[in-house]
Amino acid sequence: MKKKKAPDMVTVNRKARYDYALGDELTVGMSLAGPEVRAIRDHHVQLKGSFVTIRNSELWLNNLTLGAETARNIKLLATKKQIAALEKEKVAGCTVVPVKLLGGGRHIKLVIAVGKGKKKYDKRETIKKRDIERGRYA
Repeated sequence: MKKKKAPDMVTVNRKARYDYALGDELTVGMSLAGPEVRAIRDHHVQLKGSFVTIRNSELWLNNLTLGAETARNIKLLATKKQIAALEKEKVAGCTVVPVKLLGGGRHIKLVIAVGKGKKKYDKRETIKKRDIERGRYA
């Protein structure tokens, strides 16, 4: 019997945790072509600046940077129920943000989260907490 291996993290969108107060996370699949899969497995990918939109009851990842290819839109694979829940959150004023890209096993997955944008004073508070944890203000 084979053991299931935990998926390896390819990349993390660190800016998302800084710019948004993140809520529920959802792991979705991605509709990719062969060269795109190779670029992701070789870690030639950036989530910075990418965002998720909902068009015609489908999820789309916009502005994903893949190696030399830039600003590619990729269809995300989720159930109708999950997409409907995300649409409700979006109407309530939240944003759907890509957080992590997982690609250790056979499938490449994207972790997306529902986030509410932080104000400037919230961002300063985040920096302050991080500095205190590091021991700068002892």
